[in-house]
Amino acid sequence: MAKLYFYYSTMNAGKTTVLLQSAYNYAERGMRPLLLSPAIDDRAGSGVIQSRVGLSREAMAVGPDDNLYEQVEAALAGGQIHCVLTDESQFFSREQIFQLTEVVDRLRIPVLAFGLRTDFRGELFTGSQYLLAWADELKELKTICHSGSKATMVVRVDEHGFAVTDGAQIEIGGNDRYVPVSRAEFKLIFHGGKRVRLFESPQHNEQPDLLDG
Repeated sequence: MAKLYFYYSTMNAGKTTVLLQSAYNYAERGMRPLLLSPAIDDRAGSGVIQSRVGLSREAMAVGPDDNLYEQVEAALAGGQIHCVLTDESQFFSREQIFQLTEVVDRLRIPVLAFGLRTDFRGELFTGSQYLLAWADELKELKTICHSGSKATMVVRVDEHGFAVTDGAQIEIGGNDRYVPVSRAEFKLIFHGGKRVRLFESPQHNEQPDLLDG
């Protein structure tokens, strides 16, 4: 039976990597996955889903007024679709989340939606709100805060590592703008003015010996 799944987390929990691995698994078995990505997220180019570890795949870029059910239905003209995978699903509207439920209920195609749960203020994104309400199954992907606790929230920061507390809900960015933190750290950073340590770029000049120790 087809279901709507919502894989949610804060940033840097590997959501996109899991999405791309799922797409690869379907294709490896001769099945056809359909990937959808909000056009507003153009960090790797419109219609490209790319993970932090370098994996990427082309997707159908969708705008805020696009009907996701109609797009999936039109794509069926090219052959059977075995799964729909949606990246950055928090950016979809209420109507578009409803359309994803129609893909499941009317077309009998499973939908795996990946996205953030809350924004930089600790408020639910619209897409996430309705995915939490309407999904058949919820799956949390986990990562850690710099404090060592589980990260459940995200803060938007300036170049000095201090929280940005106002502004538009949607501002596309990566590690230079957002840091995943625990709820306790979120309160200290967002409300208490604590400075957060920014991510450092990984060093590739030295490769660890995986057989060591």
